[in-house]
Amino acid sequence: MFRALLIAAVLATPPLRAGAEVLVFAASSLTDALDRIAALWEAGGNEPVTISYAGSSALARQIQQGAPADIFVSANQEWMDALQRSGDVDAASRRDVAGNALVLIAHGDAPPVTIDAALDLPAMLKGGRLSMAMTASVPAGIYGRQALESLGLWQGVEASVAQSDNVRTALAFVARGEAPLGITYATDALVEPDVTVIGRFPEGSHAPILYPAARVAGAQDGGFLDFLTSDAARELWREYGFGDP
Repeated sequence: MFRALLIAAVLATPPLRAGAEVLVFAASSLTDALDRIAALWEAGGNEPVTISYAGSSALARQIQQGAPADIFVSANQEWMDALQRSGDVDAASRRDVAGNALVLIAHGDAPPVTIDAALDLPAMLKGGRLSMAMTASVPAGIYGRQALESLGLWQGVEASVAQSDNVRTALAFVARGEAPLGITYATDALVEPDVTVIGRFPEGSHAPILYPAARVAGAQDGGFLDFLTSDAARELWREYGFGDP
């Protein structure tokens, strides 16, 4: 079934202009899945895709400052909204390409917990740090703080939070044992064998986690943006744990 979808998607995708290369700015949490999707695109005889991964906030600011990206894929709606308001993306091209969930992770093996208002996070930290992406600007950190605040847990751990520039760095701190616990996307935890997902935050505790994508104003993408929502790409999004938007 997947092979049939792959062939159909590749045949239906128009080739890029000669000598062109698609430059994608994408949220760090998309790394594994988007690399596979780009490889699938290139396997169909299309021109190369180069992907620059970082926190959505950093990438959005680079685009606003004139960085020559063709496509922006954000980990939240707010940064895409900001670029749309400033006229830096083509609003008509905007679409959601994937969804995600927020989880609490621990270093190594650890028993599961129920994440609710009764969770004693300070006791679980045992004097260590809670690893998160930056809570004021990076989407994973923003969602994490939203969830903790809605459950009444933020005040108890705020002083213990270790903030990182992106969610993959926050994941790495826990994987290396530099922090006993962390908050990441479910998809990030799936690709790191040295962490355990010990709980999933209730969906109602934070805004829906969606990944909007859009063409940068004045850019051309040769059809790669459309390919991100093709049936073949959808199979890969799901393989890496992303939900349908």
